[in-house]
Amino acid sequence: MELRILHEDNSIIVVEKPQNVPTQEDESKDMDLLSMVKAHIKQKYNKPGEAFCGLVHRLDRPTGGVMVFARNSKSAARLTEEIKNGDFDKTYFAVVVGVPREKKGSLVHYLKKDDARNIVEIVPRLTEGAKRAELEYEVLETKEGYSLVKVHLLTGRSHQIRVQMASLKTPIYADVKYGDKNTKGLMNLYCVELRLYHPISKKKMIFRSYPPEQENMWKLFDMSKYLEI
Repeated sequence: MELRILHEDNSIIVVEKPQNVPTQEDESKDMDLLSMVKAHIKQKYNKPGEAFCGLVHRLDRPTGGVMVFARNSKSAARLTEEIKNGDFDKTYFAVVVGVPREKKGSLVHYLKKDDARNIVEIVPRLTEGAKRAELEYEVLETKEGYSLVKVHLLTGRSHQIRVQMASLKTPIYADVKYGDKNTKGLMNLYCVELRLYHPISKKKMIFRSYPPEQENMWKLFDMSKYLEI
């Protein structure tokens, strides 16, 4: 599996995560992205032993798109601080089944994960273990009963976009776990943009990645007009 690198320097490495590849090793023992990045660093820089690669954020296994890894502990700490302070922005595109009633809005729920079933549920606010989840969304285009939706995460909860879009009765295409049980193929959720401050230079950086436009319902929409810089 080829590792697609969008940017690399002494502090960070930005890559495109393929869909259905775990961010880090899981019970499946399938090849994971973290191991791929470590192997790249070890080979390119002739590192003895295991190469350092800091995992500062994650994408669900079925989700693809832009991810950044830290090349050293200082960068890892500073990127983690950015995430805590809200200076680390991720934007997603999703194709959902149907059309949300409101074309633009924000969603706030409280989510709780059932680890045994690997599923996340919306629960009352005072439920033990519940975590606040917030996002903003905008319907960019609708065709043939499907909608291209832009999502900006304000919190980073497990399965958050999948659960919250399903709450509108518009599940993500091919997301069997959360409501779209009639379609197959790659789930249409992709992290298309990452905005961060370089941990050393403090320069604002923007990275973008296109969804696989020929796959499933992505092909209905012209992504380039929404992702142009």
